Amino acid sequence: MSDKAGIFARLHQPGDPVILYNAWDTGSARAVVRAGAKAVATGSWSVAAAWGYEDGEQLPLDLVLTNATRMADAVSQPVTIDFEGGYAVKPDEVAANMARLALTGVVGCNFEDQVVGGEGLHDIEIQAKRIAAARRGAGAAFFINARTDIFLHAAQDSHDAAMVDAAIERAHAYAAAGANGFFAAGLADVALIRKLCEAVTLPVNVIPLPGGPDARALAAAGVARISYGPRPYRTMIRSVEEAAQAAFNWDAQAEPAAPRPSPPPRPRRVARTRPRPALTA
Repeated sequence: MSDKAGIFARLHQPGDPVILYNAWDTGSARAVVRAGAKAVATGSWSVAAAWGYEDGEQLPLDLVLTNATRMADAVSQPVTIDFEGGYAVKPDEVAANMARLALTGVVGCNFEDQVVGGEGLHDIEIQAKRIAAARRGAGAAFFINARTDIFLHAAQDSHDAAMVDAAIERAHAYAAAGANGFFAAGLADVALIRKLCEAVTLPVNVIPLPGGPDARALAAAGVARISYGPRPYRTMIRSVEEAAQAAFNWDAQAEPAAPRPSPPPRPRRVARTRPRPALTA
């Protein structure tokens, strides 16, 4: 894993971000690789939906690990997964689950600070201990992308500099605890994103939200990692639904107009030539 982990870590370059078009199974992982992906990532919402579960650690841990193993085996590129809150609260249990995840062959994971199944976020000190435990369990090479849910827990139009300052405080604590990256999920204001990128030492990850800055603008702001969350899965499902509707409604579609008959060929006109006069001596 160490070689792939090193490759994956080096892909995180501020201003030249690694693009992670999130997959959810082996088929979608291979699809994004064929499209040119340098690495593969999952989104927990998409993986849960593909298995028929709700997000929020409702997908059983054994299935998460099975899916991670299959994806890591399916492609040669590094694979990182969304591990939500580590399927545990207590640091020792987080460490144990991270150790199991590292054995699947993936090189990293997202690890969020919201209280999964509860309210609000873990206190900074508690989350820092959880990240330190994740590091112990996963090993030194494993890429821990520490996600803060500060911005997801507030309306987009309420995001301000004070919230970014709170995120910066968490980023510093998470880095000291052993995190490799910082994921500001839900933040879409490019000026605030730039402020965050300039203030933290960790490579910053954001999602390009509809109506927000595009990848070029995010790169210019200093973002080092761009992921797409559940959007690829939702796009695929919408495409399948539309194609299925067209197939089921075949008899409601207008019949194609009968081709108009071609006009009969016009007779070819033969030019008449006058006889040439006989030559005389």
